[in-house]
Parts: sequence; structure tokens; C-alpha cells
Amino acid sequence: MGAAVSISAQVVHDASVAELSPFTVLSPRVANQEPVATIVTPVSALRYAPAVDLQARNFAEGQADVAIRGGTFANTGFVLDGVPLYDPQTGHYTSELPIVPGMMSPPTIAVGADLAVGGGWNATAGGVAYDWQPVRVGGELSVGIGDWHTYRADVLAGVALGGGWAADVGAGFSHSDGPFADADHQISRYAGRVQRVTERSATNVVVGYQDKFFGWPNLYTPFNSPETEDIQTLLILGTHAQQIGDDGSKVEIGAYYRRNDDNYAYNRYAPVGPVPPFQHTAQVTAAGGQLHWVLTEGSSIDARLWLLADELESTSLTFGSFYSRTHLTTGAYYNGSSWLETGDSLHLRAGLGYDTTNRGADAMTPVIEVALERPSGTWRRWSAGYSTASQAPSYTAVAGNPNGGLFRANPVLDRATSRTLDLTGEFAAGAWTGSIGAFYRWDDELIDWTFRSDFWARSAAAVDLETAGVEVFARRGGEKFDLILGYSWLEKSADYGRAPVDGSFYALNFPNHRFTAAVVWRVDENLEVRFDNELRWQEANPLRLNDTERTLLSSLGVYWRTPWVRQLQLSLQVDNLWDSDFEEIPAVPAAPRLIAVGARWRW
Repeated sequence: MGAAVSISAQVVHDASVAELSPFTVLSPRVANQEPVATIVTPVSALRYAPAVDLQARNFAEGQADVAIRGGTFANTGFVLDGVPLYDPQTGHYTSELPIVPGMMSPPTIAVGADLAVGGGWNATAGGVAYDWQPVRVGGELSVGIGDWHTYRADVLAGVALGGGWAADVGAGFSHSDGPFADADHQISRYAGRVQRVTERSATNVVVGYQDKFFGWPNLYTPFNSPETEDIQTLLILGTHAQQIGDDGSKVEIGAYYRRNDDNYAYNRYAPVGPVPPFQHTAQVTAAGGQLHWVLTEGSSIDARLWLLADELESTSLTFGSFYSRTHLTTGAYYNGSSWLETGDSLHLRAGLGYDTTNRGADAMTPVIEVALERPSGTWRRWSAGYSTASQAPSYTAVAGNPNGGLFRANPVLDRATSRTLDLTGEFAAGAWTGSIGAFYRWDDELIDWTFRSDFWARSAAAVDLETAGVEVFARRGGEKFDLILGYSWLEKSADYGRAPVDGSFYALNFPNHRFTAAVVWRVDENLEVRFDNELRWQEANPLRLNDTERTLLSSLGVYWRTPWVRQLQLSLQVDNLWDSDFEEIPAVPAAPRLIAVGARWRW
């Protein structure tokens, strides 16, 4: 119910709404609502999303790099009910949110002005924003088994407590031996939430914990070593939203504590001494809030202020000049609307943000956007904008050994900034709705991980990057079929200055062309077929070990709701249907085809 009073919902929007099944819908932009290999996590709904390029190691829920508009894994921010979440060690772990996705709304993707105003923090390309879902009295249990001794189970149950109070708890577990040696995983997650909703306020407090172990050859290095990650994430988070008066003004505050313990092993079989070689603990404490203040019928002010403190303990990131930081991010933005005699309306959004830390440079981030909305006709909304964003470097980038080891840092790296020009049109034509947009982004001092031909260690380097892109989204709903289509085109120009760079692991790992198609076919009232697809033409990368640069990736699910027990749904799922060997991240082997069967019970 947080979305009803969430300020973040006003700066990140997604008009697409679909009811794909009588069971929980985690995203209206993809067909299959749960993964095949493991329990559902917040990134599960992003895998085939038109606006997101999710690059997976092993499987998406194992290690997923979330790239938006050609950015890297580190350029994407996550926000829950307006609260900025992140991992200071590395952006690889920012998406580690130990919360049951059924507690949260479907994700919305924030870019351009939406990103700058509040749809993400410490991110320069895009943001993934969630609001709270209301507690649903009842529950849902899902189980599944598949190839490679894969099995999973997760449950979410909610109760009403009276007086506007409610609570829900969730737990999940998955295990697999993997498709080949040293490709196993085991995940367990526990989360509980207390919620109070009234006509004028909403309060949510959640505690979540996740323990995840997974292995994969070439997980981060191209030496065919049996690498593993062992990650434990704790999140304690609370938000409160309160309406002020009767004109739509509202205030929202929040705070959280997040701890992420990461133990990486280059060789899982190597003897481990008293000091593990790659063990890191990152902690973040944050508090702040945001205000939406209505001035007149057609004008308002949005303001935000967040204070975040991070700290790192590590056995290998010991070459830096600092191991704790305090961040301040703030901003104020004016929203104004006027109505024309034609019935159309003009909207202006403009303001200024400010980001700083006690450990480096700061940045002023102006934003301006003008939009024309029309109540009828094919083109319902046109918007043009200029926005800026900034990002402080991770500890992995600045505190590692610059002269040796597998991951070579660069201690002189500082804040990266970006500038983006946007033009977007939204349309409605018959049964079709969607949008067409173009953007151009200048990234200054973006942090990339690069390689040289004389050694294969990853090295942190700053790159000035220019990215041009076109994005198209279209949806058609019907009685029998839903069709969700996406297309993106990207082109980049990179300047690494004097840094000796022969190739890029992340900034230059992108598709020139990417098509997505999600199909939902309701065969009858009990049987559904869901089909997710991604067709991509990848930019050539010298690190890619095979020659696959064009590929079709698909996931197929057949779901049958038994007529004699309406609460029970049985499923057959196939992941990587065509058994593609495409390396989503260069030199990281693809996961082969996986087949699983499952059951879901809702009460």
C-alpha cells in the first residue's frame, strides 16, 4: 500500500499494467513470472524486460549484472519506496535484496529525468524502483524440481492483525548440482514484514536475510578455475509515508541498515589459511526522506535529502586511503502544469540535485524536462529533457592492489558524472500502447574494468563514453493473447585516455540490436503458455571465448490450473530453450538448457 502515498511513484512511472494469471504477477513486461533454476528474487522479473539487459553468471539469481541503456552493472541504482539502496564494495551486489518479491510492486525502470529526480541514486545510466505491495491475507507456496538435481521451494503468507496492521513472512530455498562440475548452488532466504495502512499514511518495516553460495568456472576470470561466491546479506528497512492536508501534499521518511558478507574463492579447492584471500564485509546505514508539496492546482515542489554512511572490512581491498565514507544526496525540483484551449496540457519539471561525500569530489546535477500531453489521438505524450547524474567509486575500484592480483584497482579514480538528452513519445493506437524514445548520454570518468593483451587481470580504468540509443516498447492485450515487444539500438564511442586498454569487460559489452518478445497465450480458462524471448546482435568483444555474437535466448512455461482444485497450478518450464552457448559476460560460460516441473498453491 506504500505506492498510494509514495513520492517515488510520482517520479518513476510505468503505465503498463497486465493481469497475466490468477497468481502473483511480478512484472507486466515479461511472460514467465518465476525462474526455472531457483527461487524468485527481485532480479527475476528483469531478465527479459525490454528496458533492461541482465547479464548473468551461472543463472540470473546467482550473479546478475543489471545494465540499462548501455550502462554497466555499476551504473544502475535500486530504490525501494523512495529509499536508495546500494553496495559500497561493488555494484555486482547492489541487487542483493533479501526481500520476497511478492512484498514489492513490479519494478519500474527510471532513466533520464526520472533517474535524476529520485528513481535511482549513485547511478548514471538507470534505476530500478519498487514500491510496497499491500499485505495479502492468505498465502502462496511454490515448489519445483529439475535437471541436475535442482529443487526449490518458496512460501509467502500474510495475516491481518487489526487496527490497520498486517504482517507477512516469506522463506525460500533452492539447490542444484549444476550442469557440470563446480557449477552448483544453494540459496536460502527469510523475510518478514509488518505493515500499517490508514487512509492518510502507510508504514512498512521489513527484515530480510539471504545466504547464497554458487560456483561457476570463469566466474570472474578466464582461467578455467573453479571459482565460487559465498554471500550473506542482511537488510533491516523501514519507511513511513504521511499525507499532509487534503491537496495531495505528502512526506515520506525511511532508514535502513544493510550488511553484505562476501567470500570469493578463485579456486574452491585451494587450501585456505587463517586469512581468506578475498573476504569482504560491507555495511551501509542510511536515513532520510522526501517531500511532495503542492503549491497550486498546477504546481508543486519535490525535495529529497538522504544521508548514507558505508564501511568496508576486507582481506584484499587493503590498498586504499579510506575504508569508510559518508554520502549526502539532496535535491529540489519544481513541477508546473498549464492547460491549453485545445485540451492539451504542458508540463515542466526542473530542478537541481547535489551529491557529495567526505572522501572525494561532489557534483551539482541539474535537470529539466518539458512534456506535452494530449487526451486523445495516437500520440498521447511527448517529452524532451536534459538530465545529469553522478556516482562515487566502489571500494573494489579504488582500494584493491593496483600493481598485482586478479582485480587491479586505480586509487586515483573519483566521482563519475553523466549528461543525458532524451526525446520520448508515448502512443495508444487501437489495442496497442507503447513508447518510442531516443537518447544521447555523455559519461565522464565512468569506471570500467578492462584488460590488456600482456596480462589477463581486470584493471579499473576511467573512460569517457558517449552512448546513442533508441528504445521501442509496445504492448497489446486481448482475451486470448498478450504480446509485449521491445527493441533497443545502441552505439558507443569510448576514450580511455592514456590507459593501456585492449578491451572492456563491461562498458563495451553491449548489444547493438536487442529484440524482446513476451507472449502469453490463454488456451482456455485453466491452461496458459508463456514464452519469453530475446534476440540480440552483440558488439564484438575480444574477450569472448566463442564466436557467438548473435543469439536467440528463450524461456518457455506451460501452466495448468487444475479444474478440481482451483488454488493449484502445475507447470512445465524450459530455460535456454535453444541451448545457446552465448556468453552474456565475455569469457563466462553460458548455462545450458534446463527443464523443470513445478506446482504452486495459493490460499
